[in-house]
Amino acid sequence: MTDPRWLRLAEQLCTAHGVGAGTRVSVFRTDASTEPGVRALVAEVYRRGGLPQVVDADERYDRAAVALAAEEVLATPAPIELWAMEWADVHVSFRGMVVPEGEPADERRLAAQRRAKGVVSTARWQHTSWALVRVPTPEWAALIGVPYETLLAEFFDGALSDWPALRTRWDALCRDLERAAEVRILSDDTDLTLSVAGRRWVSFAGEANLPDGEIATAPVETDVTGHIAFPGTFWFAGAEIRDLRLAFEGGRVVEVAAARGAGLAECLLDTDAGARRVGELGIGTHPAVRTLTGDLLIDEKILGTVHIALGRAYPQCGGVNESSLHWDIVKDLRVPSGRLLVDGDPLIDAGRPVGALGA
Repeated sequence: MTDPRWLRLAEQLCTAHGVGAGTRVSVFRTDASTEPGVRALVAEVYRRGGLPQVVDADERYDRAAVALAAEEVLATPAPIELWAMEWADVHVSFRGMVVPEGEPADERRLAAQRRAKGVVSTARWQHTSWALVRVPTPEWAALIGVPYETLLAEFFDGALSDWPALRTRWDALCRDLERAAEVRILSDDTDLTLSVAGRRWVSFAGEANLPDGEIATAPVETDVTGHIAFPGTFWFAGAEIRDLRLAFEGGRVVEVAAARGAGLAECLLDTDAGARRVGELGIGTHPAVRTLTGDLLIDEKILGTVHIALGRAYPQCGGVNESSLHWDIVKDLRVPSGRLLVDGDPLIDAGRPVGALGA
């Protein structure tokens, strides 16, 4: 029997994206663990008179490509996936949290594949009303040593929320932040300053990412200075990155170091001319999402975290940086030295959200 929470999620997604008679909906399924959500969404789209089309985009196929494909094939955007973005009015991608298998992939080839995937991602942004759904799995829970029930409960709590009430709060905070000129991220290992003067802030409340809960802007592309560290392990494109450190001058990454994955980071930053600049500054706002998982799509929603995305900027925020890369990296400020300052005033102080963020 289908968990009723999947049915509620399907209804929420269809309502948020205006699915009705004749709406074309492309649905990507990256792992069998996502099947209950996919099945519920397909049924709801049909019920509303829409036309769903499901693409099996299993991540194990990606691993086979990195291991075996010719260079020109690896660098080719998946044509059916690309066509799906151009065909669809609405796109929903159910992405299971799949544990990496085997030896680390060749970093150069993995980065080449990410560039091709970036073309599909850009088409999603340009042509569809979209949502990404990051689905916890028992295997991922075992990987990070957290009960699966905990991850699943936080997923649904962070996906099925009173979004109108939360949006009202977060929109008010965004309007306050639009008067700011500068954001500074501080901790024992970090001192990064980003100009946000003249940029718009937007809230994400249940439409684009699930679980959801963040506010974000596009920093001034040429005015990011300092250094930031991301202690611990996270995964990107199925590869492990540990203790990543970045240094910025004039808005560009000028130094990269990591205990593991530095080569991949360098390859990603060489994706194109815009990949070394910050396209997004985001602040996690959802109090129900608490467990740091090492998965960026979930961790960026945690209240008490901040994240930057290297590459493509949000044009709705005034950002002009262009790139096929959009790489979110999460900084957990829930430590005694963690601070987030806006024109000198704290939004996070000694690891705790304060003011409008903590209300």
